[in-house]
Amino acid sequence: MSRFLLCAAALLLAAPAGAQSWPAKPVRFIIAQAPGGQNDVQARLIGQKLADALGQPMVYDNRPGAGGQIGFELLAQTPPDGYTIAMGSISTLAVIPMMPRKPRYDPLKDFAPVTLVTTSPYFVTVHPSVPARSLKQLVGLAKSRPAALTYATPGAATGIHLTTELFMMIAGIKMTHVPYKGGAPATMDLIAGHVAMMFNNATTTVPHVATGKLRVLAVSTAKRSPALPDVPTVAEAGFPGFESNSWQGIVTRAGTPGAIVARLNSEAVRILSLPDVKNINQNLGNDIAGGSPEEFLAYISTEMKKWGKVIQTAGVKND
Repeated sequence: MSRFLLCAAALLLAAPAGAQSWPAKPVRFIIAQAPGGQNDVQARLIGQKLADALGQPMVYDNRPGAGGQIGFELLAQTPPDGYTIAMGSISTLAVIPMMPRKPRYDPLKDFAPVTLVTTSPYFVTVHPSVPARSLKQLVGLAKSRPAALTYATPGAATGIHLTTELFMMIAGIKMTHVPYKGGAPATMDLIAGHVAMMFNNATTTVPHVATGKLRVLAVSTAKRSPALPDVPTVAEAGFPGFESNSWQGIVTRAGTPGAIVARLNSEAVRILSLPDVKNINQNLGNDIAGGSPEEFLAYISTEMKKWGKVIQTAGVKND
C-alpha cells in the first residue's frame, strides 16, 4: 500500500512540475484564415509579444478554408499540452458548430478558452461602381434585380455569411453568395469589382475607405464606430433591430493543464492592455476585450445560441 501511495504522490507532483516547465519549445499558433485577415492580424500582433513573454518562438500556421473549420479540426487533434493555440472567432466557435452539417469538433468540449481578444463591427461595403450611396438604395437595387447582386464572405458558415443572411431576412432581399478562403482574398475581389458588396471586418475595410477603393454604407453594431464616426448604423439607416459584431479570441486544446491556461490568459490580457496594442486596434476600429477563460466560455455559449436561431430561421445550409 505504501508503494502505491508513493506512486500516486509522484503523479500528483508531476503535473504541476510539467506545467511550471512550460514552454520548453516553440508554440504553434493556428490561424484558420488566410494571411492579412482580421484573425491573422490579431494573432501576429499578440503572438510576437506572447513569444517574448514566454521566451519561446511563436510558429504561425495559417490554415484557411471551410470558413476556418479546417484549422479548428486540426486543433482538436493536437495534444493538450499548451504547445498549440489558435485564434478563434465568431465563425469557428459560434457559427460553424451550429450549422446542419457539424464540424469534427465541439467548441464547448474540445477547446479550452483562454480569453476574448477583440470585438469589432462589420461595415457594409460596396465597390464604388455600385450605384448605391445609402443602405436603402442598396436594398432598392437588390429588390429591382433579385439575386443579381453578389456578396463576398470569407467562406460559408462564417460570421460574415450569417450576418449577411440576417440582413437579407430583415430587408426582404436576396443576393448571391460568393465564398472565399478568408477575408483578405474576399476584400481584394471586392476592390477589383468582381463582387458587389460585403459585410467586412474593420481591419480589412478601414484602410481602403480612405483611398476610395471601397464605399461604406453602414456599420452593423448598435453604436457607430469611432473608426468611421460619420457612417450610420444599419438600424439608423432604416433597419431597426439589426445588430451584429465580429470577435476574436484565443483558445487551446481541452485538457491543457490549468496552470498553462492561466499563464496564457494572464499574458494575453496584459498584452491587450499595452498602449501600442490598444492604439493599433483603435485605429482598426476594434474594441479590446480581455477577461477570464470562464467569461469567454460564457460568451461563446451565448453566441452559439444566437446564431443557431438565425441558421434555423433562415434555413442556412453548409452542404
